[in-house]
Amino acid sequence: MGILSAKLSAVKPSQTKAMTALAASMRAEGKTIITLSQGEPDFKTPDHISRAAIKAIQDGHTKYTAVAGIAPLREAIVRKFQRENGLNFTPDQITVGCGAKQLLFNALVASLDEGDEVIFPTPCWVSYPEMIKLAGGVPVAVETDVKDGFIMQPDALRAAISPKTKWLMLNSPSNPTGAVYSRQNLEELAVILRDYPNIWVLSDDIYEHLVYGETEFCTMVEAAPDLASRTLTVNGVSKSYAMTGWRVGYAGGPIELIKAMNTVQGQSTSHTCSIAQYAALEALDGDQSFIREFRDAFKSRRDLVVGMLNNIPGLKCDIPQGAFYVFVDCQGILGSLTPSGQHLETDMDFAMYLMEEAGVAVVPGSGFLADGFIRISYAASEEELKKACNAIADAASKLSRA
Repeated sequence: MGILSAKLSAVKPSQTKAMTALAASMRAEGKTIITLSQGEPDFKTPDHISRAAIKAIQDGHTKYTAVAGIAPLREAIVRKFQRENGLNFTPDQITVGCGAKQLLFNALVASLDEGDEVIFPTPCWVSYPEMIKLAGGVPVAVETDVKDGFIMQPDALRAAISPKTKWLMLNSPSNPTGAVYSRQNLEELAVILRDYPNIWVLSDDIYEHLVYGETEFCTMVEAAPDLASRTLTVNGVSKSYAMTGWRVGYAGGPIELIKAMNTVQGQSTSHTCSIAQYAALEALDGDQSFIREFRDAFKSRRDLVVGMLNNIPGLKCDIPQGAFYVFVDCQGILGSLTPSGQHLETDMDFAMYLMEEAGVAVVPGSGFLADGFIRISYAASEEELKKACNAIADAASKLSRA
């Protein structure tokens, strides 16, 4: 009998991590690779946040903390939710985890029984279906259409619901598409959810501050306050504060769910790093002006990348309204022959061709349950992005139709 569980055998590795690891391996071999596969801002963590972490060490805040997080941080999260989202929590309705990712997993483990179903729109973040399977649930993917801006439509949600549905998971702004659910979009989904009082909502808001132009961010409980008693709102400091390595996420929701999530965490990782918690406290309570600077830089990069990619025959992409990804339709490329005679049948074939020929690491859309696309992160300098887009254009120009 093998050591691995049947449950784990159904779980696929993350394609974003796999492509990034492959890029690192090729660089170690001496090859020049521009990595646009990682969902990570290239900015340095702001100095005032780093200084708070140093002070925490100097002040001796290096011991165990409560599983749910230090009280001052949970109080700061309460203030953040009230200030920015109009949501009212008490500190015991807040939990802190090792990144938003852990909190999503904790919630699923705490709530799913074998066979329970979780609905989510596709294209989706690569970890959603795998987390659900690890927690014993059944992923129910609802395909969205580019003509709808990759926004789940109410009729599609209703059609996906079954007596076994436990959760609806929403990520806005979206990884990988950059789609942003408007208040009206959320209100329309809430109309459906009111007919099914046993379905909970998991609102993944990790890219909240990265919205562009006239686009406004809205979370589910803002749009539908009556769903607060069955909604978990998840966020963190990774993306907006350039703190990916600090591993601090947070969530607010009904106290019975938060307690259950704390039980899961208490028997697995226990609390988040004490020093990182003090850094997150400064991030939420301290100067926020740099967020606008980050957002302005990302918007400029987005416009650059979209403009250059749409000039490449066979590629097309809409302008994403949030996050820092461009989801590029490459179906006009598929079916082509490379100079070596390889037939590019799939988005993975094309992604590997770009890695080898252009020296650019991207993620195939199939990893996000959307064949025929690639995801490009524009969380890189404009110089690197120009080099990457020019290299992609050059590599595409070498292809011929079969």
